[in-house]
Amino acid sequence: MHLTTNALVLREVNYKESDKILTLLTEEEGKLTVSAHGCRKKGSPIASACQLLVWGEFTLYEFNGLWSVKETASERLFDGVRDDLEKVALASYFVEVTETLAEEGQPEPGLLAVTLNCLHALDKLHLPLNQVKAAFEWRSMALAGYEPQIEHCGVCGRPEPQEPQVHLGEGMVHCASCRDKLREGVSMPLSTAALAALRHITWGPRKRLLSFRLDEEGLKKLSDASEAYVMTRLERGFRTLDFYKRITYKPTFVNRG
Repeated sequence: MHLTTNALVLREVNYKESDKILTLLTEEEGKLTVSAHGCRKKGSPIASACQLLVWGEFTLYEFNGLWSVKETASERLFDGVRDDLEKVALASYFVEVTETLAEEGQPEPGLLAVTLNCLHALDKLHLPLNQVKAAFEWRSMALAGYEPQIEHCGVCGRPEPQEPQVHLGEGMVHCASCRDKLREGVSMPLSTAALAALRHITWGPRKRLLSFRLDEEGLKKLSDASEAYVMTRLERGFRTLDFYKRITYKPTFVNRG
């Protein structure tokens, strides 16, 4: 059986002397694990496409239930991401989350689209990295079935929660004054503007995913909450996120003189 499809490389693992095992998110078949025989050999015609964060056309063949790469054609290498350590670290986090959320052999058109959109934003758009990160986290979680309840306070029903917070375990927005009526767990603060941005990210059209603006404080609250929400709902951390946070950490020095 042969399959020709566009796909994004979510993961690459060196195998044997010259092969790789790739995890692809394909348009037709969803997530697939494939072998790329000889792609690490000098002059291999499939080498360019068999790299992390490449979007391209892959011709695959199946034998005994295993997929292998036959031909490739690279379409997007996201060079603007690869040339910037912070961007490539963040992009690697995006595809690690996508790999976690996608199910093997199950088409994921929405998840594929939001991942590509956010990679494009890192590559070509001059936006704060936290804005792209928060948009990716909230939208991908919603697509995977973890959409928080954000239309009103989940406790008192107020349409516009006062001093809004999001309870990570319950997956709901609530007023700060309603916090004591919820079970134990962590609630992360939002601002009114951050909540409006969260609603835009979750409910708005895909092509306008990043069409919102927040001040630095509001964006930090939105991003901190989205990151905590991902780790709480998926019950795991991500090594790529840990690396991204290490290289972007900016310590504050206090003059004690």
